[in-house]
Amino acid sequence: MDKNRTLSDTKRSFYQHHRRPINSVYRRVVEELIVEMHLLSVNVDFRPEPIYYLGVCESFRRFMEGYTPERDFDSIFRALCLSVGGNPEEYQQLSKALLEFAKNNPPSKVIDWLLNPTPLDGLASVAASWRQALDNPRFKYSRLFAIGLYTLMTTSDEELAKNQDKFIETIQPLAARLNLPVEKLKKDLDLYRSNLDKMKQMLSVMSDILEAARKKRQEESSAKNGANSQ
Repeated sequence: MDKNRTLSDTKRSFYQHHRRPINSVYRRVVEELIVEMHLLSVNVDFRPEPIYYLGVCESFRRFMEGYTPERDFDSIFRALCLSVGGNPEEYQQLSKALLEFAKNNPPSKVIDWLLNPTPLDGLASVAASWRQALDNPRFKYSRLFAIGLYTLMTTSDEELAKNQDKFIETIQPLAARLNLPVEKLKKDLDLYRSNLDKMKQMLSVMSDILEAARKKRQEESSAKNGANSQ
C-alpha cells in the first residue's frame, strides 16, 4: 500500500470499484469505514493482520445489516478492501478461520493460541500472518483491532459480552504482550456497542415509517377502487 496515498485517492478508488449509489441510511457508515481504513493504511507502523480483518468484516456486517439492495452488499465490501490495497477474499477467509477456531475452543485456549500461534486446526495462513503482528515491536493498535478481538473472544464465550471486567481480565496476557492501550480499548468497545444500539433503533424507526407508508398507500388504493366501483 502506498503510504503517500491521500484520502481522496482512496475514495476515488472505492467509487471506481463500486459505481452504484450508496443507500442514504448507510452512507455515513461506509464513509467512516473508508476514512478509518485509509488512515490506518497510510500509517507507517500499521500492518494488517487477521484480528484487524475480523474487525473490518464484523463492523461491516453489523452496521450494514438490512442493507438494500442486497446485491450491493458484497460489492461495497469488496470496494472497501480494494480501495486500501487489500484482498477482500483474504479478509473473509482469515476472519472465518479465526471464528471457527473460537467457536470450538474456550477463551483461555484462544488466548494461548494468540500468544503462540501454530498452524493447527486449519489456521496455517492465519498463524503466519498473525505471527508477524505478534513479533512486531511497533504493533499499531486500532479500533477495528479492538472490535475484532472482542468478536473473537465473545464468539468463544458469549458471557464475556456481558461482563467487561471479565473480558479485560481474559485478554490481559495478550494486552501485555502487544502493549495494548486497555483504557482506550474499553472506550472504543463502549462506543462500538452504543453505535450498534443506535443503528438498530434507527432501522426500527425506519421500518415503522415504511410500514405506515405502505398501509396508507393500501388504504388510499382501496378507497379509490371503492369509489370507482360505485
